[in-house]
Parts: sequence; structure tokens; C-alpha cells
Amino acid sequence: MRIGVYGGTFDPIHMAHLVVAEQVCVSLNLDKILFIPCASPPHKNHRIITPAAHRLEMVRLAIAGNSAFEASDLEIKRGGVSFTVDTLEHLHTQIPLNKEDLYLIVGADSLVEMVSWRSAERIFQLCRVVAVGRPNIDLQQDFADYRNDAIRLNTPLLAISSSEVRERVKAGQSIRYLVPKEVEEFIRKNKLYQG
Repeated sequence: MRIGVYGGTFDPIHMAHLVVAEQVCVSLNLDKILFIPCASPPHKNHRIITPAAHRLEMVRLAIAGNSAFEASDLEIKRGGVSFTVDTLEHLHTQIPLNKEDLYLIVGADSLVEMVSWRSAERIFQLCRVVAVGRPNIDLQQDFADYRNDAIRLNTPLLAISSSEVRERVKAGQSIRYLVPKEVEEFIRKNKLYQG
């Protein structure tokens, strides 16, 4: 089985996340993509994160119509700061995988910053890293280290961010077509991002 791992805060999950996941799944012929909301992101200590249960439920709602997509509460159950290397190590203990079966999906901006990640070189030993395009980031830039081993994959560049969605909700603006309808309804029902 070939599995993609798509981690993130998903606060909230939006259409660009889904488009990227679909493109990676199809382009690399993956059997499954695991969406793994983090418990506590190591690089986002400057703001309050929506409770994990809400973020996980929004992921579940967003991916419900795609049988190749699966939500995982792995990092939420583990708690604490979510480090990618720990998640990949755990997946290797739970599922018989080799490096060629496991694909970590990251944005080109994350690929640029991976030298600052915990055990970054180990991540590249555990999986194939798939870097997808992001607006204003050169996906084809060269590095002097292991990051050149990443698969570079052009995907549609949708300039949607979770912070933009949160700001629009706070300002009382529409988020229609930025997030799936079910996620929009969940945000409204639970009064998320209203400040």
C-alpha cells in the first residue's frame, strides 16, 4: 500500500488542501492519504489554535466524499508538540512500510524551512518527501543538502490560506467556495473564528 501523509494545523481545512491532496494522490498513484491534524504545531506558538476535536471534525467533514482520504487522530491522541519525525516513526511501527511506500506532503515553503525541523534528515530516511507548489515560492530551487531528494510536484496554485478564512469569518465575510459547505456550516454552528 502506498500512503500519503498530509499533516498540518488545518485551522480550518480549506479547498486548496483538498486540491493538493487529490493531485498528489492521482499523480503518484497513492492508495490513501492520511490527513493528520497536529495537536500543537511547533512553528505556530504565536496564536491560539482551535481545539483539536473541532479541527479533526472539520477534516472529517471535508474529506467524507473521497474514499482515498482518511482522517487520523494520531497526533491529537499523542498530545504535546507534533513533530513530523515522531509521526512517521509511529506509522512505521503500526503499518509494514518501507520508504518507497510512504509519502510526506509538504508545501514548497515547508521544504525551504525543513532544515529547522526536528530530525529533518531522518524524515528523508523514513519516507519520500513530496513538495507541492505554493504561491511566490520557487519549487525548483536547489539546496546543498538532502532536500534535493524531494519529489517536486506542480499542483494548481490556489491562493487560499487558513488565516485568510479565519480573518474573513471574523470580519463577517463569506467563505463560500473557500472551504467545503459542510466545513462552512460547522464553523458557523460552532461560532469559530469570531474573535
